[in-house]
Amino acid sequence: MKVGIPREILGNETRVAAVPDTVSRMAKGGMEVLVETGAGAASFITDEEYVKAGARIVAETEALFSEADVILKVNRPLLNNKTKKHEVDMMKEGAVLVTFLQPLANIDSVLKLASRKITAFSMDAVPRISRAQMMDALSSMSTVAGYKAVLLAANALKRFMPMLSTAAGTVYPAKAVVIGAGVAGLQAIATAKRLGATVTGFDTRPAAGEQIKSLGGEFVPLEAGHSQAEDSGGYAKEMSADFYRQEQEIIRKYSKDADIIITTALIPGKPAPTLLTEEMVKEMKAGSVIVDLVVEQGGNCVLSETGKDVVKHDVTIIGTVNLPGTIPVHASQLYSRNIYNFLALLAPDKKDLKIDFNDEIVKGSVITHDGEILHKGVKEAAAKGDTAYPTGPNSRSHW
Repeated sequence: MKVGIPREILGNETRVAAVPDTVSRMAKGGMEVLVETGAGAASFITDEEYVKAGARIVAETEALFSEADVILKVNRPLLNNKTKKHEVDMMKEGAVLVTFLQPLANIDSVLKLASRKITAFSMDAVPRISRAQMMDALSSMSTVAGYKAVLLAANALKRFMPMLSTAAGTVYPAKAVVIGAGVAGLQAIATAKRLGATVTGFDTRPAAGEQIKSLGGEFVPLEAGHSQAEDSGGYAKEMSADFYRQEQEIIRKYSKDADIIITTALIPGKPAPTLLTEEMVKEMKAGSVIVDLVVEQGGNCVLSETGKDVVKHDVTIIGTVNLPGTIPVHASQLYSRNIYNFLALLAPDKKDLKIDFNDEIVKGSVITHDGEILHKGVKEAAAKGDTAYPTGPNSRSHW
């Protein structure tokens, strides 16, 4: 079985789907690994390191795609400006693709994959079950994003983060507010605490309260019962407009005094709820900072701009996209381990594909196979011609 690792072509993408460690595991297991020239360069991995790990370097993009039985990628397939061909069209018919496909936001890509009879798996659709934890790339990337969000906020903040006792007097710690306590939110809380801030965390899910407190944060529940706030997969559910207005009023009591606000609230497959209005931003202290981690899904702050840092009403609002890509070394390491574990599920003998479509993880993450769209939600969206939420060139499902 030949496994191809192409160079990512999405603008400003620095990650790679396999690092020398996972290439070595694949090669020792009997797979032939093809790596495109320079695929790891943006993650500071040389072609020579891949060769030492057992890979064969392929200079021609088309040759890599046409040879590989399995393609491992970070981003969805795109038009390659160098070859003037779409990556899907360069794949051999019936090949396997494993990537962050974000199918609900990229229906056109899904249809193209189906037309080429590609068996496509989306890493953002891996079920959130215990057995799939080693494959949970969304959580891995959310960890990176939550960490980096606080660093960006600290850099833009015009104050110290920790409490300092000096001969000139005491400097009190910055107040950080984190909205949404999923993986990204919890990592943001932990990082802000490590930097010395006092932290308040908000979430609609009661279970998040203990997690926030365990990290040293104060938990403020956004009033909703467990059955209302959480779906069967453990994600936040979409609520009524009335509910979000109530949320805004609860957050407003804390946002006025916040030095930093990190927003991470996202409803899978839906636009992000607006939780910070312009009036709320106006009330914030001059020099404070908002980092909107879901800006590409519409943003939790109404003033966020995708891919831009803007100053509105003396508040810096950071809308940086693809935060995992700003820490490429560890982001690539984590993602490559997730995707290797997923590949091991598809090829348990490490040599040939033996895909069990009755397996819960396979069933949840397969999008297309043998010319058909298998994923129920994606199939319905394709029939309607819909996309489920706004998307940009670096859109992510959850970070």
